[in-house]
Amino acid sequence: MNVVKPTTDRIRSAVLALYRSIVFPTAESMRRWALAAIVVNVGITITGAAVRVTGSGLGCPTWPRCTPGSFVPARIDTHAPVNMAIEFGNRLLSFLVLAVAAACVVAAWRLGRGERGRPVLLRLALLQPAGVVVQALWGGLVVHSMLNPVTVAVHFLFSIGMTAAAVVLYARASEGDAPGQRLVHKDIRTLGYVLVAAAFTLLLAGVVVTGTGPHSGDEAASRFGFDIQSVVRLHTDVAYLVVGLTFALLFALHVTDSPGRARRAALVLLGVELSQGVVGYVQYFLAVPAALVLLHVLGATLVWICALRVVFLMRTRGPVPVSAAERPELHHAAV
Repeated sequence: MNVVKPTTDRIRSAVLALYRSIVFPTAESMRRWALAAIVVNVGITITGAAVRVTGSGLGCPTWPRCTPGSFVPARIDTHAPVNMAIEFGNRLLSFLVLAVAAACVVAAWRLGRGERGRPVLLRLALLQPAGVVVQALWGGLVVHSMLNPVTVAVHFLFSIGMTAAAVVLYARASEGDAPGQRLVHKDIRTLGYVLVAAAFTLLLAGVVVTGTGPHSGDEAASRFGFDIQSVVRLHTDVAYLVVGLTFALLFALHVTDSPGRARRAALVLLGVELSQGVVGYVQYFLAVPAALVLLHVLGATLVWICALRVVFLMRTRGPVPVSAAERPELHHAAV
């Protein structure tokens, strides 16, 4: 049986579907590209953590080249091939993030053409390739500073910012352009904003713990001079605050009979936070094993995404505008 042709046909169909979702986008395909941007930004955040916990931060000791005189890994005596491959792999992943970012921009531009244009989507989409460029240039500074903990922390925060921009793009692609209307009491909406601010503070405390802890990315890297017990305690206190605010928000949404999707989103957030807390305690008592560090970084990004999602689900901007491509009668009228 010839299995090559069916496989080739499936690949061709997949490529054609991707092409159509970019060149002839719909509201649904725009949301999918925004979701893809969220996924790849979370992915490169985790692989960046993998670079650090494996001691591969200077696996490629130069930038933009990997080694002096070579853009790809070349054998040198000062770094193990595995560390070089891990760091170079993380750099290559930036091109996937850039490709998804470009797809978001083209899809938003194509979707915004005509009378039902949505320039807000294009502006939000443009943040993705801009963020990739900033991250790449900052990555060079991280290497040239020998993994200074401040530059490493900012590198992570840039990723968090790009993830937030992708979440906003997804939210705006899922709603209309009418003036925002609250679906909950204004005090509950304010509580949601306070929760997001607390979640960001938790991320800041986390990067301080990371910059003080044992996983520096390379033996030559410097560390923050803080007492590790003190910064861990601070990080834990902020985590308790975030969980408390989430519980308060969930309770307020329930007693005021707020929309079900907002209540479910808050419940999911609380579940992610509790799971993240379990991982945090386990990794602390097991002397911070690398695998649990990666799981903790994943949990941190999920807490951030879920906190942002709750806020967006507490208001509405009306239904998503329907493009001509999604309604044949509009398309034929335009022709």
